[in-house]
Amino acid sequence: MKRKVGIIGTGHVGSDVAFSLVTQGICDEIVLIDKVETKAESEALELRDMASMTSSYTTITSNDWDALADADVIVMAVGPETLLREERMEELVETSRSVAEIVPKIVATGFKGVFVNITNPCDVITMLIQKVSGFDRSRVFGTGTSLDTARMRRVVGEALHINPKSVEGYVLGEHGESQFVAWSTVKIGGVSIADYKTETPLDLPILKDAVRGGGWNILTGKGWTSFGIATAAAGIVDAVLTDAKQVFPLAVYDEKTMTYIGQPALIGANGVIAILEPKLTADEEANFVASAEIIKKAFHLIKR
Repeated sequence: MKRKVGIIGTGHVGSDVAFSLVTQGICDEIVLIDKVETKAESEALELRDMASMTSSYTTITSNDWDALADADVIVMAVGPETLLREERMEELVETSRSVAEIVPKIVATGFKGVFVNITNPCDVITMLIQKVSGFDRSRVFGTGTSLDTARMRRVVGEALHINPKSVEGYVLGEHGESQFVAWSTVKIGGVSIADYKTETPLDLPILKDAVRGGGWNILTGKGWTSFGIATAAAGIVDAVLTDAKQVFPLAVYDEKTMTYIGQPALIGANGVIAILEPKLTADEEANFVASAEIIKKAFHLIKR
């Protein structure tokens, strides 16, 4: 059976997701769709130019909504017209309108797969996709704090002069200003970061600010961010296509706070299998609840 992925939006992020999927041989077929059809066609053509140089072959087509009907995964990567914005919530009005128009078109194709959302503000838009589509919440989730967690691992790794792959733990909450590093979950080789021996004590507040500000630093320097989130999304798509039963920090529906919010979730071929609840400190629990409230308030601002 062919592993098929649809990508809605072929801006910097959507096109880099497609590039990651093709170069890693994650799927057999990709359908690119963009409101500017020539953009999707051009991206598809350039990806096909790579066919003789990649380790596996991927069929690339564009602007065919009906082709989404039998896709296993659809990635929502629609972005705003103006990229340089300090807060992701500023994108809400524009992206929510786009998503509200797009999702019914996807549902009309008969799509029965898993929806992975990247579009910001990620948690709010993921909740909107679920509401408009009517899909089971297990089939709709966002990349959430996957990128933020990767940034945390990079920051901690650089501070300790170790490979970031050796850093465990999570950034939780909103993919935005109210996110927080759950330091109680951060470990190196099973050793809590609080107990990890260093020559100079780590300044966790400074590291936290470096994690939160990482995206803004990239955005102001090159105008957009795409490599990190595209790589994260490709890994998530791969986990769905291979039924990997793997844990990622995703924007998933939390029953306690009644909103989509970033937390560890186990995913497989049919989407979310289970939501994990690591034991947090009292302050971290308070931060999680406060972040959830910000997401819910933003969602209620959407004119539906």
